[in-house]
Amino acid sequence: MSVTVVLPCLDEAAALPGVLAAVPEGWPVLVVDNGSVDGSPELAARLGARVVHEARRGYGAPVHTGIEAAGTELVAVLDCDGSLDPAELVGPVETVLRGEADLVVGRRQVVQSRSWPWHARAGNAVLAALIRASTGVAVHDIAPVRVARRQALLDLGIEDRRFGYPLETVLAAAQAGWRVVEVDVTYRRRAAGGKSKVSGSVRGTLRVLQDFTAVLRRRAFRRHPSGATAPNPLT
Repeated sequence: MSVTVVLPCLDEAAALPGVLAAVPEGWPVLVVDNGSVDGSPELAARLGARVVHEARRGYGAPVHTGIEAAGTELVAVLDCDGSLDPAELVGPVETVLRGEADLVVGRRQVVQSRSWPWHARAGNAVLAALIRASTGVAVHDIAPVRVARRQALLDLGIEDRRFGYPLETVLAAAQAGWRVVEVDVTYRRRAAGGKSKVSGSVRGTLRVLQDFTAVLRRRAFRRHPSGATAPNPLT
């Protein structure tokens, strides 16, 4: 398959064995270590993944570094905390390869209790509603899984390197007139021993919402699939 699975990683040693084992056979995996101190990069390398390093903290920095470093036509990005199943990437990758979508994003479907805190879910719902209102793209989640052609993603010129990266990806794709398709993905609790750096606390969720708001304010106008532009509701 001409696709690389990009896994941004910060202290995910507890989850990595299960995540890497679930990647479809033959797919190259690129683990982008973001300063782990639990041996994650060494473990990933022993398990057969290619490892690169990104010192700048924030979700977008390791993701973008991974996309740049991937050498395949397509990239598939997802968290490596064990909450998402890499085996479910097969459908989205095939959808892009068949030319039926330019960007496939995941919509989390909770299958285990206490996997998605109420504060994170509420903030996500509000921002997804803003995306629908400002772009006309029918998404209901802020893209925890993303599949697209590598060079096309880079050409979007995503600027955020923090937690607003997935939001800006969807907004930039919509503005560029991309066909954005949302698919359901199962969402479970993180691997035992792991803790979310984002949604594990109200403070963390507020920090993410701050980054998301900055992205929305920076991109003043959005383009509907019809070609018409719509003002950002936050401006």
